[in-house]
Amino acid sequence: QVQLVESGGGLVQPGGSLRLSCAASGSILSTNTMGWYRQAPGKQRELVATMTTSGIMNVPDSVKDRFTISRDNAKNTVDLQMNSLKAEDTAVYYCNYRSYGREYWGEGTLVTVSS
Repeated sequence: QVQLVESGGGLVQPGGSLRLSCAASGSILSTNTMGWYRQAPGKQRELVATMTTSGIMNVPDSVKDRFTISRDNAKNTVDLQMNSLKAEDTAVYYCNYRSYGREYWGEGTLVTVSS
């Protein structure tokens, strides 16, 4: 089992910044992918950014110029720096871990972008 604990969500004004953090614990394998997905009200969950232990990133065009993913393999943490936030970035953000067919999710942290 792998446990994921997210932190850093909250309310921010349009154009502002927010940093999300996720810490993994439990049966962590040395080769894995960690990252972030989000789900807005009435929409499907979508990819925000992921990074493998070797540093390979997957970041969609919709956020790549504004969001930066980073991770600390020694600490089993992954962070998401979000800049120039827009109202459409409002969603519950979920931390994700996957490795060799096993996948785990955090409980999610709400990010609200509103004036």
